[in-house]
Order: sequence, then C-alpha cells, then structure tokens
Amino acid sequence: MKVKIVETNLEKEHAFHVRTIVFVEEQNVSPEEELDQHDAEAIHFIGYEENQPIAASRLRLVDGYGKLERICVLKEYRGKSFGKQIIKSMEDVISEKGYTKVKLNAQTHAEEFYKRLGYQTVSGEFMDAGIPHVTMIKELD
Repeated sequence: MKVKIVETNLEKEHAFHVRTIVFVEEQNVSPEEELDQHDAEAIHFIGYEENQPIAASRLRLVDGYGKLERICVLKEYRGKSFGKQIIKSMEDVISEKGYTKVKLNAQTHAEEFYKRLGYQTVSGEFMDAGIPHVTMIKELD
C-alpha cells in the first residue's frame, strides 16, 4: 500500500469516502459525527492499493500530543498490515513535527492491535458514537 498525506481535493474525497464506508455504513456512526469540524485543521492520510483508496486516517496536534484519529481500512483489505502502515506514516509525521507523544481513542475491539504497536491503555472504557473505546498513548523514540 502507498500511504500519503492528502494534498488534493480528490485525495480528500477518497479519504472521506473510505471513512464513510467504514464508519457510517459499516459501523452506523452518523455522518455528522464522522465528518466533523476537526477535519478542517487535521492532516489527512490516504492509503492506495493499485490506485484504489483503501485506507484513511487523520492526525491532529493537540495538547502536546499527535492525536491519531479516524484510522480505517476497507473490510476486504484488513489483516494485511495496512492499518499498521498508515499508523507508522502518521507517527513519522508526528516525529518530523517535533512531537514525541502520541494519543488515540481506540475501539475496544482494536485495543490488542494497538498494544502490539506499543500503545498503552490509560483510561477505562467509554462510549463514543455508540461504540466502546479506550484512550491509549505511546512515547516515540
């Protein structure tokens, strides 16, 4: 998969399309919650496989953290390390911007996935968009 920072309107449309499929259609998150006011200031990422958009995410720099958000991979492409690849790309950008701390709110079903990538759970379970989540952090080298 080729991961890149979104630079064009078409790439942004591709990222929003992947997010809509995963979060709105698959997980029943409302479109208003999924595509929110933070999209305007976020750094967006898009992942392509054979020129098809298959993964997306966004990054915000908040309170001294690089905050990973809206990480998603289309269902038929899961289990192939594409999520890991997009997270690595986001962590690289966080480091380039001089940050060493990363935070994310993980859906509880993905908590073990993030633990394998070095993230530690720092909260109890909470609901976001009707889905159970936990907050996780990581210190970058």
